[in-house]
Amino acid sequence: MAQMVTSGTSPEGPRPSYMYKVVLLGSMSVGKSSLAYRYVKNDFRELLPTVGCSFFTQVLELDEATVKFEIWDTAGQEKYQSVCHLYYRDAHAALLVYDIANKQTFSRAKLWLEELEKKFLPDEIVIALVGNKTDLAAEREVTTEEGEDFARTKGLLFMETSAKSNHQVNDVFMAVVQELLRREKEKAPRPSPHGRSTVDLRANGERTRCC
Repeated sequence: MAQMVTSGTSPEGPRPSYMYKVVLLGSMSVGKSSLAYRYVKNDFRELLPTVGCSFFTQVLELDEATVKFEIWDTAGQEKYQSVCHLYYRDAHAALLVYDIANKQTFSRAKLWLEELEKKFLPDEIVIALVGNKTDLAAEREVTTEEGEDFARTKGLLFMETSAKSNHQVNDVFMAVVQELLRREKEKAPRPSPHGRSTVDLRANGERTRCC
């Protein structure tokens, strides 16, 4: 679940607030930093390779909750891969990014998935496979069907994006947050027919949710 859960107010009543750690994983030059920058700043820049890890934050005021994303953009160079596990530790979601015009980066995304599967149980992290750089469609080496089929077999979210043209960048992050919130609802204790929480046995009837 989220690292932090608090309650705010809305016209409909208390509204929860969640904080989620999201990591971007993938080969060098697939556009991880550009995706994060486009999402947070709504701008596109040809960024230099990330050294170690970059960090972004984004707050979403949704109808059902306030969500704060902590976005960790990891380096794609081989020399940093041995320490990347330090950055995706305790993550709630991961974007596995590849370049649709570079087949090798798609293979590398599959290897990143294997690494995540060693560290997390399936219900512990939301994973999205992201085929970036749809603006390079004329140079495509990975078909949409290939990405969709692999994501389906592994139970991943899937979307193709372009940080340069701003194609579905917001959509992929929104798909992740909606899945995270769906899982929060599934984990929430259900009220009993008498209106009391079935897991709360304290006399005062007040319940707190753990992070």
